[in-house]
Amino acid sequence: MRVLIVGAGIAGVAAARGFLAAGHEVTVLERAPALRETGCAIMIWNNGTTILDDLGVRTDGAGQRLDALEIRSSRGRPVMVMDIARLSAEFGAPVISLPRRLLLDRLAEGLPPDVFRFGARVTGLADDGRAVRVRTEEGEEHPADLVIGADGVNSQVRTALFGSRPARPTGTATWQGLIRPPFDPGSRALLFLGPQGDFGMNPSGDGMLQWLIDFRHRPGAGPVRPDLALAALRQRYGAWASPVPELLAALSDKDLELFPHRRHRAPLRWRRGRSVLIGDAVHAMPPMLAQGAGQGLEDVSALLHALAAEPDPASALDVYEGSRRRQAALASAMATRAVATGGPRALLTQSEWALRGALAVPDRLATRMLRNLVRSVSTRLAAGVSR
Repeated sequence: MRVLIVGAGIAGVAAARGFLAAGHEVTVLERAPALRETGCAIMIWNNGTTILDDLGVRTDGAGQRLDALEIRSSRGRPVMVMDIARLSAEFGAPVISLPRRLLLDRLAEGLPPDVFRFGARVTGLADDGRAVRVRTEEGEEHPADLVIGADGVNSQVRTALFGSRPARPTGTATWQGLIRPPFDPGSRALLFLGPQGDFGMNPSGDGMLQWLIDFRHRPGAGPVRPDLALAALRQRYGAWASPVPELLAALSDKDLELFPHRRHRAPLRWRRGRSVLIGDAVHAMPPMLAQGAGQGLEDVSALLHALAAEPDPASALDVYEGSRRRQAALASAMATRAVATGGPRALLTQSEWALRGALAVPDRLATRMLRNLVRSVSTRLAAGVSR
């Protein structure tokens, strides 16, 4: 089968790897001139690393395997600890934090170079239910038996299938960066909660640390000068518990990247004819649960499984959509509800006095809650250890 994938992000390259391994003819159209190695680090939970293993992606030596997630108040008061090492043993797959470029390189490792067509911007799609033709800005047409839209939150494939559904700001954003901190990052992820927002630190391998601050961000706000932003961050978070002040003191304005959060209204259908959507193209979500990349990998896994089990592509796409809709919708809903960064809601839920109530949550219960969360958003883990 001729498979055309639009978009060479994490989900698109994972799909290319999986469909090539299944014996299909694969072409990936990417509007950028090369694989995009922008962005900082990302966290891949047990469901995502299970799928990476299914795809034959090496994760040895990639980033940092995390042992625990520790939540503290802005004053350093312990709130709860989730035992990630225990979950990794139960699931047979680790939780890792690693630079996005490294994950993309590992996904693309071993793929034939001629799989990718860079500088190809999609402008149209014709699908008669038997075959698909994709047009690019350069006037080329690419025929396929199956088109996979993996082109992100501003998906041109989604627009071609279901009309314009523009991505809109959510009112939140993240300042983040990847640095070598002035302290040992260890193997525990830290999350500090306070009325001003959330401050996270994820060890990401090779002595590097991803830091991130989620905060309210006015839609349409103009560009922010990094030097002014850094001064504001130091003023706002500089009195928080260690090692927040030490990290802020070590930053330069070149260490800051701003990522406004955007979402689009998910289409009622994920496919039409022989065209289908995966990843952010169909279910973009705030990064609050670190499941964005994981849910894209879940889509790839479910789509490969459906097409392997069902000889008719149209029927297989229905199976894929049915197998993924509930878990992806749940992940998106939970990530959206987790946005409590600034304003009255954060004052009520993340103030020092409010967080004291969380001390009643034993670590074993917190770990069980995390286990249930990961299982609830995963089609792959629900399917069992092997396929």
